[in-house]
Amino acid sequence: MLVLCAVTLALTLQDQFAAIGRTSGGRLGVFVQLLETAETAGLNEAERFPMQSVYKLPIAMAVLEQVDRKALTLNQKISLSAKDMVPGLHSPMRDRYPNGGIDVSVRELIRAAIVDSDGTASDILLGLAGGGSRVTAYLRGLGVRDMDVVTPERAMSMDPLVQYKNYSTPRAAVDLLRALDAGRGLSPAARALLLRDLIDSSPGPRRIKGLLPPGTIVAHKTGTDGTRSGKTAATNDIGIVTLPDGRHLAIAVFVKDSTAGPAARESTIAKAAKAAWDHWTAAK
Repeated sequence: MLVLCAVTLALTLQDQFAAIGRTSGGRLGVFVQLLETAETAGLNEAERFPMQSVYKLPIAMAVLEQVDRKALTLNQKISLSAKDMVPGLHSPMRDRYPNGGIDVSVRELIRAAIVDSDGTASDILLGLAGGGSRVTAYLRGLGVRDMDVVTPERAMSMDPLVQYKNYSTPRAAVDLLRALDAGRGLSPAARALLLRDLIDSSPGPRRIKGLLPPGTIVAHKTGTDGTRSGKTAATNDIGIVTLPDGRHLAIAVFVKDSTAGPAARESTIAKAAKAAWDHWTAAK
């Protein structure tokens, strides 16, 4: 009886996601899991979506794994020159130091990539991690399939089609969040550091967090493409939401190839997150 009830609720939530998706102007992919019970619901959860800056999360995790193995240290300084500054895409670091000439610690690079979604910091971290193939191998070691990190931000800035190589399914993104929550592939200290940065992450306040009660703890990472010829390839947000009773929702919402404006795309993500919140707070 309990199993039947859970299935019925999940189907109802899937129907809500489908209705919400009709406002996205593109293709909506959602997957949500209540981490404490493994209950799930989704829409197009096995479809591939370009990650954009969502991929900074697995990159940061792969670097922290190297810190745990003593191959790197958080205090280690990296010298950046003008050629390291990623053109075109979002990079407060590049904006402040267009000619480089700065030394930045590994810890500062991780925080910049996660909290500010800095493209320059992300590319330096990707190099420290050993490149896309090494990050993808790290993901496979966590049991995360259907998520590939292939190219740096610099390549995405030069060719918009490149972003489709850095893809994830919504289900795979939740698998990554579940691994992070469980501390797989990271030490307790590295996990705590990264969760703090994800909670502090500033982009996308109107996405997963947009319709949730004020003060809700959301550890999340956004990803956003620019709009070209009226179409936006990626408007994303993935994260771990803490419910009022202390349980946790891992949620991934991707909007692909949308012709809607930014407010509508972000509202789609917020509505999907709110539907999941309402579902599991009411179902308890």
